[in-house]
Amino acid sequence: MKKIVFTENAPKAIGPYSQAVEANGMLFISGQVPIDPATGKLVEEDIRIQTEQVMKNIGAILKAAGYSYADVVKSTCLLSDMNNFAAMNEVYGKYYPSDSPARAAYGVVKLPLGALIEIETIAAK
Repeated sequence: MKKIVFTENAPKAIGPYSQAVEANGMLFISGQVPIDPATGKLVEEDIRIQTEQVMKNIGAILKAAGYSYADVVKSTCLLSDMNNFAAMNEVYGKYYPSDSPARAAYGVVKLPLGALIEIETIAAK
């Protein structure tokens, strides 16, 4: 059975998808872009600030579903410019200081709303 997860502490979906879906002890979080849920707008165009906001959004969804960063098993990072990889990695790493999840990172042509980064996440209990 699947359960739809929603929290006001993360951005509302900007299309026909859920913030996250839980099924069989796994949480699938949709790609998060750096939208401040309080304003509904992208944060400053700086990769560190945008990565921080994305990770906060992921954290809010994890919490709403009863998970934590320690439960994350896989992340997929999409970057509009791979030259931002090192700076993104620095911020991302603060959230996973040990036992980091599996991860892939891709350079893409364009992200929704002109974001510099998007991260999708899978967590498991």
